[in-house]
Amino acid sequence: MTILVIEDEIKLVNILKKALKNERYAVDTAFDGEEGLQKAMKNNYSLIILDIMLPKKDGMEVCRELRAHHINTPIIILTARGVVGDRVQGLDLGADDYLIKPFGIDELFARMRAVLRRRKVVESSILKIADLVVDKTRHEVTRAGKRVQLTPKEYRLLDTLIRHSSHAMTRRQLIDEAWGPDFVEANNELNVHIRYLRRKIDPANAKPLIHTIRGVGYTLRESHE
Repeated sequence: MTILVIEDEIKLVNILKKALKNERYAVDTAFDGEEGLQKAMKNNYSLIILDIMLPKKDGMEVCRELRAHHINTPIIILTARGVVGDRVQGLDLGADDYLIKPFGIDELFARMRAVLRRRKVVESSILKIADLVVDKTRHEVTRAGKRVQLTPKEYRLLDTLIRHSSHAMTRRQLIDEAWGPDFVEANNELNVHIRYLRRKIDPANAKPLIHTIRGVGYTLRESHE
């Protein structure tokens, strides 16, 4: 599991990195809100630890923008503010929990475990982006209310893309998660199935949802063009 720590206090970042690594978490860091937002939008993290008082872009705005872009990574806000209104605002913007500085590492770990448990329990079986709906319970896909028939390989590709919507996924990441790490690609098979998938869920009269990221791979996101 990889944790993103967005915090501008270098001393605290170093303490958190050491503690998290001791618990066998991988750790990525950002020291201002803009850098943190970019990393959270680009990469797939298990959890984000987010300070409120940040340079360039404050934590509240980072949280708001992530949720506006359907990035549902669990967020724990760190704040020196004890005012109830600030805590309420963070939760209303989509944060999952908060900690008031100073805090104990054991409490942080306990809250992380609780947040991750809650997210796992309440994870919806229906995934949506724009007018595309994937019902994992029924194994059904619809676009604008119309049923879309997919092969098993196409369905697993779409399921992987929509679970990581707005994240750029490399070819290898897609293959490993959708078809398994032992799958050996032949004759650009991923490209072929992506092309078939596009024909089915991105008809000519609809805004495209599957996008090619040159030099990286693919992403599924709503186009605002």
